Amino acid sequence: MTQSWAHLDPLAALRTPDDPPWDVYLTGTVFLDIIFTGLDSAPVRGTESWARGMGSSPGGVANMATALARLGLRTSLAAAFGDDHYGEYCWDVLQQGEGIDLSTSRTVPGWHSPVTVSMAYEGERTMVSHGHEPPPEEPAPDCPPRARAAVASLTPGRSAPWIAQAARTGTRVFGDVGWDDTGAWDLAGLTDLRHCEAFLPNAEEAMRYTGTGCPRAAAHALTEYVPVAVVTLGAEGAYAVDRRTGESAEVPAIAVEALDPTGAGDVFVAGFVTGSLAGWPLADRLAFAGLTAALSVQDFGGSLSAPGWSEIGAWWRKVQSVDGQDPAALRRYAFLERLLPAAARPWPLQRAVPTIGFGRSG
Repeated sequence: MTQSWAHLDPLAALRTPDDPPWDVYLTGTVFLDIIFTGLDSAPVRGTESWARGMGSSPGGVANMATALARLGLRTSLAAAFGDDHYGEYCWDVLQQGEGIDLSTSRTVPGWHSPVTVSMAYEGERTMVSHGHEPPPEEPAPDCPPRARAAVASLTPGRSAPWIAQAARTGTRVFGDVGWDDTGAWDLAGLTDLRHCEAFLPNAEEAMRYTGTGCPRAAAHALTEYVPVAVVTLGAEGAYAVDRRTGESAEVPAIAVEALDPTGAGDVFVAGFVTGSLAGWPLADRLAFAGLTAALSVQDFGGSLSAPGWSEIGAWWRKVQSVDGQDPAALRRYAFLERLLPAAARPWPLQRAVPTIGFGRSG
């Protein structure tokens, strides 16, 4: 392979002149994330806590958009941005820094950027957010651009017209979901699930939606509604079933020292989408998704902690050099060998910094 770290394209062998302009389309809310790490415990009422680390970066849907772009996918994002300094910062980072297409995004006059403060401690996190809904026409993703795939966040009891429109034009839709605050946990309420090729809930969500007591049984039950079900198992890894081929796969989690778990689920989805578009076997897709998520928790922030191919390559070289590795575990990731270019100067990725605009001249 002659590609460099900076421009590795996992879909290079599949591209044709008739391809859609984008590999992945997504829409959602961009937050400014402010992350505190190194807390000894959760904040206690009436006391002041000091964090040993802090970072700021775009968050929300920006987490997944950045993860996809850093894996070499041509990514288009439709989102509303505030016309404040936070909004300008997020726009610049995503468009100029990460090469994400924002032609379907827009700045909303008089609307301030949503903000999330995340506090990481003992492998967990606590978040406080503030924001207002943008005007409904800002942006309007009813006519999504042509893309190989789209990532859709499914909302119980609510349908998003763009999802059906994208599926009708041949876009492969990957659905994720958040906690059901209604408590209904009714799959019939996820009306857009019928347009999805894959559904990627966590274990608790999967079991509640299917009424099962085992996440693996839940994955199999979900394939009655969607062709591919992927259930993340936290520290145990992930399990997936493909109804179309009859395949199932389970990959254990990679043990790493977690600095900040923000956005790890988004990075997992991005890794799985990348492998799916590249046509990899189910087990390889699952292993790659888990690896990218594990690498992401070692840096601040959900978006700017997402790994690129240089980090993936560095991990693969390092893990092979450690004595006493389980040969079977190494074989699980041997597919990386054919993807990664020869060792080269790593491309420097932008990381979260404590102060927005740090280093700019006035």
